[in-house]
Amino acid sequence: MGFLKEFKEFAMRGNVMDLAIGVIIGAAFSRIVDSVINDLFMPLVGKLIGDMDFSNLYIPLSADVPSGLALEEARKLGAVFAWGNFITVLLNFLILAMIIFAIIKAMNRMMRKKAAAPEVPPAPTKEEVLLTEMRDSLRQIATRNPM
Repeated sequence: MGFLKEFKEFAMRGNVMDLAIGVIIGAAFSRIVDSVINDLFMPLVGKLIGDMDFSNLYIPLSADVPSGLALEEARKLGAVFAWGNFITVLLNFLILAMIIFAIIKAMNRMMRKKAAAPEVPPAPTKEEVLLTEMRDSLRQIATRNPM
């Protein structure tokens, strides 16, 4: 029973929950980047190099693999040097790294602005206002009636 209680305390810590949320958001964000690369960017690159599906560019390393097959079909028949797929994955990484860099840079800029902003002192409480009024009244009485 102690193990489960300890595990619950560990799992409910703020930083563990933050990490879990970060992983979930990261996975969803990764799918968005994959779509940008595979659905938007790579077709344009493929068009530039001659109406080719860039992710299916490979060099057969086995005599059993005829050229012209889709990459997945070619992999089933033998070894292939899938350089087009590698370029796609590399572009995914570079775009994701640039986006993360931009997000962190923006967050750092916001944190600097927040730190640079002067702190406004809190407004006095009702008790402080009342005590100040009492002090000022006592001063006025003391100046009118010196001892």
